[in-house]
Amino acid sequence: MPLKGSWALVFGVSSGMGRETARALAGAGCHIIGVHFDLAEGREQAERYAESLGELGVEAHFFNRNVAAKHARAELVPVIRDLTSGAGLRVVLHSVAYGTLTNLLPAPDDQEERAEEVSPQQLSMTVEVMGHSLVYWIQDLVRAELLPRGAKVFAMTSAGGTRVLPGYAPVSAAKAALEAHVRHLAVELAPRGVAVNAIRAGTTITPALRKIPGSEKLIAHCRDVNPGGRLTRTEDVAEAIVTLSSSDSSWLTGNVIGVDGGEALVV
Repeated sequence: MPLKGSWALVFGVSSGMGRETARALAGAGCHIIGVHFDLAEGREQAERYAESLGELGVEAHFFNRNVAAKHARAELVPVIRDLTSGAGLRVVLHSVAYGTLTNLLPAPDDQEERAEEVSPQQLSMTVEVMGHSLVYWIQDLVRAELLPRGAKVFAMTSAGGTRVLPGYAPVSAAKAALEAHVRHLAVELAPRGVAVNAIRAGTTITPALRKIPGSEKLIAHCRDVNPGGRLTRTEDVAEAIVTLSSSDSSWLTGNVIGVDGGEALVV
């Protein structure tokens, strides 16, 4: 069990890909430091989830913080150093789905689904949270020497980073920026033996997907055409991340890795 006793930092730990990956990593013996951003009910659910991970025989420490806030990094990086006893992190998963879903321009009056044009504040916030925050966290973790040789960094992207989906424009820009950051971080961290990759999951029913305009049509179409005969599940993504994290090699880096059963080949 190569992950046993190591530590993982999971952003977006309370739902979707982050939640299931935390469970899979804990099942492999990895201690979990989770960051999420929820209101009262969601916070209570996250706390119960952390307790359930602890029942798997690992430590699980969750923090309800804004992942994009500078003060959150300033607070949590020393905590991560203390929890890991300075040994650092084996896995970092950036699974952040917080942004504005709208168009760049107002929709014509005759369109069934109306959307307002994106504001500068909405566009900046979406790209900052879902894209640039990865860079800021990696900068601080490197300065604190918390990414040892063999560490793995994963960022969750989507097919929407290179395709046009209604109401997805700000998030699409954020995903494109995220993938660019992955490439550059991979090259800059290569001398340290740290691998950085983006995971492009297939269409997966998560709370974030449900918020996308027209998601039901997208779900039905992708279910029909996926060569595997079903949609991607969060468990598929979690399994891939655990598998990739189990190797000490840093030679698989700088990629956008599709975990979709071949969906991107036929959609």
